[in-house]
Amino acid sequence: MKAYIYARRRVICGALLMAGLCTAVFIAGGVPAGAVGYAAALCGSISIAIFVVDLVKFRRRRAILEKLREDITVSCENLPVPDNAAERDYQELLEILFRSRAEQAQKYEQSFEQMTDYYTMWAHQIKTPIAAMRLTLAEQDSPESRELSVQLTRIEEYVDMVMCYIRLESSSTDYVIRECSLDGIIRAALRKFSSQFIRKKLTLEYSPAECTVLTDEKWLLFVVGQVLSNSLKYTKIGGIKIDFRDGVLRISDTGIGIAPEDLPRIFDKGFTGCNGRSDMKASGLGLYLCRRICGALGHSITAESGDGGTTVSIDLSRNSVDVRE
Repeated sequence: MKAYIYARRRVICGALLMAGLCTAVFIAGGVPAGAVGYAAALCGSISIAIFVVDLVKFRRRRAILEKLREDITVSCENLPVPDNAAERDYQELLEILFRSRAEQAQKYEQSFEQMTDYYTMWAHQIKTPIAAMRLTLAEQDSPESRELSVQLTRIEEYVDMVMCYIRLESSSTDYVIRECSLDGIIRAALRKFSSQFIRKKLTLEYSPAECTVLTDEKWLLFVVGQVLSNSLKYTKIGGIKIDFRDGVLRISDTGIGIAPEDLPRIFDKGFTGCNGRSDMKASGLGLYLCRRICGALGHSITAESGDGGTTVSIDLSRNSVDVRE
């Protein structure tokens, strides 16, 4: 009712003003009070009937507009019939804006698909020289060749990170959810970083996780690989421990740890923290991608840190999967 009175305030004020003016003229002209009262009652009844009908139409239009709030991003075809030229002009403007938005969205989608195709082709092409360089280095055994092998592994990580980022930003992803061997995923990640364990003389404590988890093998391997990569990057002495208990995979290291003020933000996009800024090589995307992937797979990822190093926990016990990301 308040919205209706506010919308019709000019009409209501005009009607009251005209009624008062007519009453004053009738009284000044000597018209009998009974006739003035009869005319006022008749006009009032007609006005009330008109306002009731108009109020019902106003409420129906409001109900249609309330419903359109949920659908307006999809279509503007269900707009109510305009009552006047001004409403018709507003609806035409809205339709023009909607068509323009749809065209811009289509152009963006096409541009994003072209970019995705380009980077996919680029990733496949760059892996060929990387594989050739790795074969060449495999024939040599020297400190230089081992260091170059480590750098090649980092290049492969960055290539995988680029592809992962693009796929997550895409409207569709290639998740294949099934029962997977957790031990196989962990061992594949460890094989990838085995040379870094040897080069840095770090210990590894791992008891085989003889179980299966409901996940996507490729995407979970990326998450485990990113966590291991971070642990190896910031661990100078000691080692890494991998433990799986009660549905939670824990990867602990004896590295430099994470500053307490940085810990709540390490999964934010682009955040590097004190250690990342001092290293000058951190991108701030690795753990952000891990959080997004875990959320899409129905897992959760958290981190704890102290003087003795950092522990990253990945909860794999959930069976529900949310792929809206």
